[in-house]
Amino acid sequence: MVLLPEIDTNSSSSFTIINDEEEVKEDVPLPTKLHPEVEKAKEKLKQLAEEQGIDIVITDGIRTKKEQNKLYAQGRTDKGDIVTHARGGESYHNYGLAIDYALKLDNGEVIWDIEHDGNGNGKADWMEVARIAKDLGFEWGGDWPSFKDYPHLQMDFGLSIRELRRGERPSEQTYADEQAEDMG
Repeated sequence: MVLLPEIDTNSSSSFTIINDEEEVKEDVPLPTKLHPEVEKAKEKLKQLAEEQGIDIVITDGIRTKKEQNKLYAQGRTDKGDIVTHARGGESYHNYGLAIDYALKLDNGEVIWDIEHDGNGNGKADWMEVARIAKDLGFEWGGDWPSFKDYPHLQMDFGLSIRELRRGERPSEQTYADEQAEDMG
């Protein structure tokens, strides 16, 4: 491991760690809450789903690396089914850019039934929520070609996990700028 000083005129000195040919900005902490645009879209998703007669609950948002590693162990070294292929630091949840959802029935029960039609319109509520989420700018894990992660919604703001691990972060204005470009 080699430490190289970086020149940064806006703050105290920082260092870049070069590890396995990947630069990591050591002084960039992981977020402790959802990105503001993800938070806004999450609230709008709940509202729009409710307007369609669908009650959803957000079952997960920001996750620490430790929490992610515990989920990764599930179905491997711990009991249960495999629910993720991402270790700590490899999930958009670790960067405040992802949420998971489930359906909430009138009796308060939370379900993960992708075929349930609680609003009686002939369409699976789960798929209606996924469509709304995609319209709000989320990427849906149910669209992934290999490991289908139906509860998962994320906004990557054009950043890969590798870039996030290196310390890059979306600005709070990124999503609004992307939306303006799409409309203009």
